[in-house]
Amino acid sequence: MGIRRSKWAVAVSASLILTAVPAWAQSDAERVAELEAKTAAMEQQIAALTAGLEKLQANDSQTLRSEVIAATQTAQRAEKSANEWKNTTSVSHLAGYAAAGYTDQDNGTSAFNIASFNPIFHFQYGDRILWESELEIEVPEDGGTNVALEYSAIDLIINDYLVFVAGKFLSPLGNFRQNLHPAWINKLPSAPPGFGHDGAAPIAEVGVELRGGMPFGSRSLVTYAGYVGNGPKLMAMDGELTGIDTEGFTDNEDDKLVVGGRISVLPIPELVLGVSGAVGDATVTENDELAFADDPTRSYEVLGSDLSYRWNRLQLLAEYIQQKVDDDSSSVAPDGGKWKTWYVQSAYPIAQTRWEGVLRYTDFNSPDTDESQKQWSLGLDYVLAPSAMIKFAYEFNDGLNGEPADDDRWLVQVTYGY
Repeated sequence: MGIRRSKWAVAVSASLILTAVPAWAQSDAERVAELEAKTAAMEQQIAALTAGLEKLQANDSQTLRSEVIAATQTAQRAEKSANEWKNTTSVSHLAGYAAAGYTDQDNGTSAFNIASFNPIFHFQYGDRILWESELEIEVPEDGGTNVALEYSAIDLIINDYLVFVAGKFLSPLGNFRQNLHPAWINKLPSAPPGFGHDGAAPIAEVGVELRGGMPFGSRSLVTYAGYVGNGPKLMAMDGELTGIDTEGFTDNEDDKLVVGGRISVLPIPELVLGVSGAVGDATVTENDELAFADDPTRSYEVLGSDLSYRWNRLQLLAEYIQQKVDDDSSSVAPDGGKWKTWYVQSAYPIAQTRWEGVLRYTDFNSPDTDESQKQWSLGLDYVLAPSAMIKFAYEFNDGLNGEPADDDRWLVQVTYGY
């Protein structure tokens, strides 16, 4: 009985096992198939991802390449800009000066009568061409604004010893007008009588000029300037010459050109000796304060000499210059005239201070006796910087009684050059 039960149990167990084996086998096959399907799907997905990644990498590489190129170009432009001042063939430069002043004149008004600004422009191309120009901008008595072109010229540098100049330029005749007149250089608040408008010294010219300099010997130097220009205009009043205008004009009513120049010698660096001269024709273009034409031409000439000397800290200046116009009996102002002036000036810095004393004497004679004047000018400068100063001066003037040229005056001026 017990043996039968055991056999029966074994038989049942075997039957169950035999029945279960096919179910397990079928389940594994399905799982294998399922796994194979999933594997194939995964392979397709991986292939798609790989293709997408390769495309993305290609796009990123192109973008990166473009960014690198753009960054390189930006860096090159920055480097070029940073080094441009070293390698440029064109250079521009702004300079100039400004002044403000006060005048208290006997028998006249006391006023802050100077407010001016003179910008100077330079533009150079290479080492052969230079353009230079100066504007004078100032406030007149009516509170407006006056603008004048002091000079504007193109300089062609021929060689180390010669420059060709064309346009409007400061007159090369004499020393003060071309070298000393800017407010930050002139050691007194005013120009010497005869070196302003209607004076004895020509102011400017429109034409062409050759100028330069060269050394000779071990310490010596010679400078030279020669020009051809349109020349001056004459003014008449009540049948007499009253003024000579040398501002520089682009017309030439006398149809004759003026030829002139200056030569200076520096036998030693501390000493300058100069001589100037010009010849040509001039004609009356203003009569009784009205425009005038068809007056005959008459001979015109300029003569001048100048000296500059520095001994230790003492500076000495001296200059003589005259403009002369001949007689002409057929003119509205038949008598000719001579405008002449001369001055001597000394300046000496006070030791261990910023103060500098200045003394100048001038004698100016004009065909218009109202303008003739003798003047002593005593000045004291306080030097703020090499190109900035405050100037105090008192002028003892001797002119025609009752005229402004006879009135003494105080002057104060602040000026700065840059």
